[in-house]
Parts: sequence; structure tokens; C-alpha cells
Amino acid sequence: MCWNRETDPPEPIVGGDAIYPIAMNTLMGRHYGLGWMVTTDHGGPGHSRVTREWAYPSLLRSRAVLPDVIQYHGLELNSPGGDHATLIVPYGPDEAEQLFNYEVAYDRNEIWPQDGSRNTTDLMVTVLTDMSQAAVPPIVIANHPSRSSRGRHDYGLYEPAELRTWNDSAPRVAIGFAGAPGHQAITLAPDGSQRADMPRGGYGAHPTRGGFDPMTAELGGLWDSLLGEGRRWWITANSDSHRHYTEQGGDFWPGEYSKTWIHAAPSPGQVFEALRGGRVFVSTGDLVNGLSMMLTIDGEANEVWPGDTVRVAPSAEISLTVTVTDPEAPNSAGRTPDLARLDIIVGHVEGPAMSRAADVNGSTRVAARFARKDMLVNGENLTVRSDLTLRGDTYVRLRGTNTGELEPEPDPMGEGPWDDLWFYSNPIFIEFGRREG
Repeated sequence: MCWNRETDPPEPIVGGDAIYPIAMNTLMGRHYGLGWMVTTDHGGPGHSRVTREWAYPSLLRSRAVLPDVIQYHGLELNSPGGDHATLIVPYGPDEAEQLFNYEVAYDRNEIWPQDGSRNTTDLMVTVLTDMSQAAVPPIVIANHPSRSSRGRHDYGLYEPAELRTWNDSAPRVAIGFAGAPGHQAITLAPDGSQRADMPRGGYGAHPTRGGFDPMTAELGGLWDSLLGEGRRWWITANSDSHRHYTEQGGDFWPGEYSKTWIHAAPSPGQVFEALRGGRVFVSTGDLVNGLSMMLTIDGEANEVWPGDTVRVAPSAEISLTVTVTDPEAPNSAGRTPDLARLDIIVGHVEGPAMSRAADVNGSTRVAARFARKDMLVNGENLTVRSDLTLRGDTYVRLRGTNTGELEPEPDPMGEGPWDDLWFYSNPIFIEFGRREG
């Protein structure tokens, strides 16, 4: 939503920013394989009325004509003291009123003239505490967390201490940040050729790495620092569909390029809680579209999923078997990228960091790298197995790529998004002690 600031108060301009109706985005999302979506809009002066009177009825119409896609009601919240954040409310009879009340009370741009008291981390703590009291709390995900950053350790609107405060205030509400931001088509001209003067995702000062936010992509960086505290801090991906690149925009359709895969039964409640629980892997360019993991503990195989916590005896012998699906069908660009390598990454879980500003986990390492030649290939399924030598509480996460980069490098200006693809999983946590069961 854009605003006519020649009026007082500013008037919303329908289609001034994102031009597609909700049903159009949903139709295209379904075309590209999505089974669930969240529709959000930027808040602004008096935008709560737009959300309730325009967006919500449009969402209901979209649900009616496209009932096979789960469609959540949401808002791109102008979060107090921070940047944008995806706010998702659960399905329910009061979903419209719930979102309306949150926006009226807390969106920093809702009031006109703007009031600086609505732009503080203290107010965001109040926001999250309030949300956590709901019978089914909403979900808040920090968007494009490094887009305002000026470089490594030089943070912009999202600083490490702030994200820790969010998570401490409401760990079931503030669950993570966007690992792969939207606007990934910004380097493409309408004819699909590359625009050499544009940065992927609009990350001008601190580039994405393989299309992923540096907070996620840097091995032993901020995400690993948060996980090393034992925080259940998850990553997702989004499309940020404002205007398609073929229509002079910088975006892909929902699901055309990036997808957030959730392990859940296809119901609004179960998908919502699986998202909250981190049962997620994300992939760009349909590099992979399936994941399963088996943790073998002292010879006993246990199926596990991202987000799970497993307790083992201190002397346990542990191995991890991972199978990913590398689809043979072409992606939406007509390409069939091959997964060139899969990495198993581990890090120690040692409790709260010494500093709230900590953004490094020195224990994080690649425990095993598997080139394609090292994988067991069975049609579209690729399988690897690794023994895990662990000496304390540990998290284990996965990533893979179609490139030859051992670590994702900063993306150069104008890089073609289809050439540099990655997938990441949320971690599993392995805790040592008396084994349950």
C-alpha cells in the first residue's frame, strides 16, 4: 500500500505499491506448487481500516474461490524499534478483529502525525507480550533482517540484542527471521536478461550470499550464535510479491522462485503450529523439494524432522542419514538444477551468550561435506550418511547448493538468481542426558 501524502492525513492508494489482488497472488502461488500462503500488506497511517474493510473481505473471497490453498490473514508490521516483520494470525472467527487490534495499537506508522513513542524496542516487548496471551498466539518473523545493514557486525534496523529481546519476550511468537528475502528477481529485466546494476533482494550495502540473508548464510554467524544459546530460532523464505519482473517489477510470483516447506498435515491449524515449531526447510529454484532424516542412536533408527529435540545418553553412538529429493522436472525457469553438494553443519549449545550483541559461534563447523558423487542416487532421491561425533548438547542443520562454492560468497551486482541456488534446513537439537523412552 502506498499513500498520498499531499492529503492530511495521507490517503491510501490501492495498488500503489503491490499491484495484485489477493486471489491473483494465490492463483499464481497454487500454479507454482504452494499449498499455503500468508497475505500481508505494509501498514501506514490508518491502515488498520484498510486491513479490516478491504484486505480481509478480499481474503475471504480468495479462500472461497481457491479453497485448496491455506491462506492466512497477516500484515507486514512496521515493528516498533525495528524493520518490517511478518505478522500471521491463526485461522479463527476473530482473526480479522485480532489483526485489526494489533495494528491499531502497535504498528509504528498507524498514527498520524507519526509518534516517536511508537518506535521503541520497549513497545515491541509490550506487543509480543500481549500477543503471547492469545489462546492461539500469532507468529512474528523479522523480514529481510540485514537489508539495512552497512556491513559485517555493522547492523541497521535489526541488531542482535534486539532479536534476543524479542525471543525472550515471547518465544512462541517471535520465532525467527527470513533466511531468504523476497525481491529476488530485482536483477532481471522484463525479458529475463540480467540487470548488472541491481543487488539481489535489494541488499545494497551488505549483499546476500547465494540469495540468503548474511545472518543465515554466514557459517558461525548470528543465526548460529542464536542456536548456540539453545534458542528455537527458525528461518523461512518469502516472495514479497509486489510487481512481477516481467511488468517492470523486482519480484517473482509466490512460489515461483523460493519456497518454505513445512512438515505438517494440510490443515490450517497444523501448518501454523508446524511453522511455529520450525519443522521447515527452505529452497530456491526448486533445488530440492523433499527432505527426510533418520537419526540412528545405538543402532536404533529414529525419524526426525527440523525443529525436533532428541535426548540421548552421554555414551550414545549417533549417525544421521539424510535423503533429499532433487526433482527431475524443470523448475519455473525451465531449468533442472542438480544438487552439487550437501553439508551437515553442527554447533555446540552452551547457553546464553556472554554478550547480548554476540553474533559469532566459534563452535560451528561443517561436520561432513558430500559431493554428488558421494551420494546414493535412487531416481530423484539422494541419500547420505554420516557418523556424528558429539561431546555435548548440539544442534545439527543442513544446507546444499548447485554451485561449487564451499561457503556462500557475497552475491555480485546483477547476479542471475537461477544460477546460484541453495537450500537450508532448520536444526534438530540433540541433548545429552538420560534418554527419554
